[in-house]
Amino acid sequence: MHTFFRLMSPLLLLLLVAACDRQPQLRPLAADAVILAFGDSLTHGNGATEEQSYPAVLQRLLGRRVINAGVPGEISAEGLRRLPRVLEETQPQLIILIHGGNDFLRRLDRERTRQNLQAMIDLCRQAGSDVVLVGVPQPGLFLSPPAFYEELAETNRLPYLEETLSDILADRDLKSDTIHPNAAGYRKLAAALAELIRDTTD
Repeated sequence: MHTFFRLMSPLLLLLLVAACDRQPQLRPLAADAVILAFGDSLTHGNGATEEQSYPAVLQRLLGRRVINAGVPGEISAEGLRRLPRVLEETQPQLIILIHGGNDFLRRLDRERTRQNLQAMIDLCRQAGSDVVLVGVPQPGLFLSPPAFYEELAETNRLPYLEETLSDILADRDLKSDTIHPNAAGYRKLAAALAELIRDTTD
């Protein structure tokens, strides 16, 4: 009996680790589900055509309506003020939140950016919508999102796409300029989001 438990312990440990690493789950998307892509120029699709933006590509990949609610140049405080009206108009089942990049470019207070993102998540949840959070890299030699994105995802139990945008913006072949993807970059972002959504709605 003792030998059995000694043999089982590593397996149980692996199962516990796998459970901890599993992304939080979303509700299965209804056939008529609306997905809201909310953010700034990264969502709007600067650097590509409208049909090449990530929301347009994601719509084709998922077979669900994806509304592009990206406003170029918007900071998180402005996004927070805009969000209630957009939620009321679109009534989405799922929201993809990509915001904060313009706060970093303008060197705004990081804690205020985190608070604004948390308030956006709260509004989405109050509206009955699920949320997928995407990490936005801060400018610098090594592109990576600030730690508060991961903290927000963990605290709110959100599926989180952490490094995809950083990887895209670190590859000159996937960029239209220093801060925006090109059509190929948006395709990669859409594909990663489609995979995450499918994995978390099984």
